[in-house]
Order: sequence, then C-alpha cells, then structure tokens
Amino acid sequence: MTLGQPSASGTIEIGASADEVYRIVSDPGAMADLADEYSSFRWLGDASTPRVGARFRGRNRRGARRWSTVATITDAEPGVRFAFDVTFARLPVSRWQYDIRSTSDGCGVTESTWERRPAWLKVLTSTATGVWRRAEQNQHNITTTLRRLKERVESARAR
Repeated sequence: MTLGQPSASGTIEIGASADEVYRIVSDPGAMADLADEYSSFRWLGDASTPRVGARFRGRNRRGARRWSTVATITDAEPGVRFAFDVTFARLPVSRWQYDIRSTSDGCGVTESTWERRPAWLKVLTSTATGVWRRAEQNQHNITTTLRRLKERVESARAR
C-alpha cells in the first residue's frame, strides 16, 4: 500500500532500546495514558495482544465530547513498526504508525498519521469531536504524545 505523505508526523530521540519503546507504543492501554485525545481501549473479538489483525475499540475525549473508533492492527514488528487503521461505522478515518529505529544512544521514534476520511465524513466527525483542523490538532497531539513517551521511558530507566 502506498501511503504518501502523512497529514501529521513527529520524531523524537529516546534513551532506551527500540524493543523497550515498542512494548509501550504497541500497548493500547499504555498509549491511552500518554495521548491527549485517546483515553482508553477494549480488545474486540478474541484479541488480547497487539498482533496483526487484532482489533480494539479506542475511546477518545476532548473536553466534554466523547467518541469511539475501531482500530485494526496492520503492522506489529517488535522494535521496528507498529501501525493500525482506524474506522468509524466501518468507514475509513485514519492510519496511525510508529516507526522505531535504533541509534547509538537508544532509538528514534516517528509517529505519523494519514487522514482517510471521505470529505462528507469530515463534516460529521469534525462536528462530533469539535476539531475542524484535524491535521493541525493531530500534529499537536503527536508532539505531546512523543514528549510523554520519552519522559515515561527515560524516567523509568533512571530509577
């Protein structure tokens, strides 16, 4: 699948191994603690671990607004990449991807998202979420999530 340029993306260097970071970014519960809008999850079907094909319902919040989506894991390569496609009522919403590369001091993590909503769905979901400039909001969310990820991993290593 050709993805093209992401609608929002950010990269951060973390003083930890790629495998340590992967364990967190591939854990939907851990990521809910680090994200701005994404707040909780529940595995769907017989899924109980982050593997290709597993699905989970993600719950999101922004102020008083609440909504949920379904994510299907598309990539789960430990220490390298974790990604999932997001849908709402079976309609495409976005793709989220974490690419991890080892460095001499730990690893670099790139979080990216691709907008996939059809134009008519953007109006509906923007009204529901209160976000009319989704790419801009996602850029802010990515920056916040990556900073929190770095703080969590590096503070745990310092103990």
